[in-house]
Amino acid sequence: MSSIPPLLPNVDAILVLDGDGNRLAGKYYGTFLKKKQDDKSAEERRDAFEKALQQKIAGIAARPDAAEVVTCQGRTAVFCGGAIGGGAGGDVRVVHIGPPGESELVLAYLCEGMYDALSHLMGGSTDRSMVLDNLELVFLLIDEHCDGGIILEVDGSKLASAVLLRDDDGVGDDSQQGLHGQGAQLGMAPGVAPGDMTIGQAFRQAREQFLAGMTSRDGM
Repeated sequence: MSSIPPLLPNVDAILVLDGDGNRLAGKYYGTFLKKKQDDKSAEERRDAFEKALQQKIAGIAARPDAAEVVTCQGRTAVFCGGAIGGGAGGDVRVVHIGPPGESELVLAYLCEGMYDALSHLMGGSTDRSMVLDNLELVFLLIDEHCDGGIILEVDGSKLASAVLLRDDDGVGDDSQQGLHGQGAQLGMAPGVAPGDMTIGQAFRQAREQFLAGMTSRDGM
């Protein structure tokens, strides 16, 4: 007997892929990668699924407000993004994998909301290099959007705001360590010019200046 209310949308996986299908970030939920009758490991099943998925979506660009739908290994995959030939926006795709029976329209709505939030956080440029430079924000976004496969929030603006608030509390330090060998460098190091900051660092500096201004004004 399922303990999940039937009206709560849920997903089997959320992936952030570059234009070649390489996973930049993502999470699998539930029994998606659990041991089955074959002898493959969870990593092998994951890699095989992502390779099959890339074969389905390669060459397809989905508008941020009009997710595309494909079927991969019997599951529904909905994605946004994937600019072709240097088009506007970026080559990164946000993909939601739905369990059997989940509505395509619901999955599309979820995917479009997360892609909108990702675009907000990346300053409108969802290309591979921008996402890699701000991976801590991407993983925080996934956590704010979904918990254990259950969708928590869909509104792009609310998601982006929640991510920045959590990142301001220092949560991003732990989530970034060990990812692609890159540590999260929060704030500005001495001697770093504003032009060298990532989007996440720029947001943090702007927040700190705003809060400092509010504190000074309240003390008057």
